[in-house]
Amino acid sequence: MTEFPFTTTVDVRYQDHDAIGHVNNAVYVTYLEEARVAYLAEYAGLSMETLSMVVAHLDVDFREPVQHADSVEVAVDVTDVGGSSFTMAYEVRHQGSVAVEAESVQVTVDADTGESHPVPKAWRQAFDDA
Repeated sequence: MTEFPFTTTVDVRYQDHDAIGHVNNAVYVTYLEEARVAYLAEYAGLSMETLSMVVAHLDVDFREPVQHADSVEVAVDVTDVGGSSFTMAYEVRHQGSVAVEAESVQVTVDADTGESHPVPKAWRQAFDDA
């Protein structure tokens, strides 16, 4: 497991499991989203009203299945900030093992036009301080 500055617990619902009791692969993306929002709001202290961004890239590596779980732990960090985008790394953990490693790239956008714009200075500061 890699050291991350922020972790959050995400509930695993009964419906998240497939027919053989594994958490379905598509559900992990929702876990990443929940952890991303928690990181930005709770850890970086950004207001949810200011989070105008879209996910432009998502890379998910499945390491081992999660079976019949009540919850998983998701570790998150911002690893790079570019001109109009920032990269986040994740680990989904269960029972002391890494089940999923992932990375996402978010692009900041103008909510009215949908066009990309520079990562706000306040966000950069929050990522540096976090």
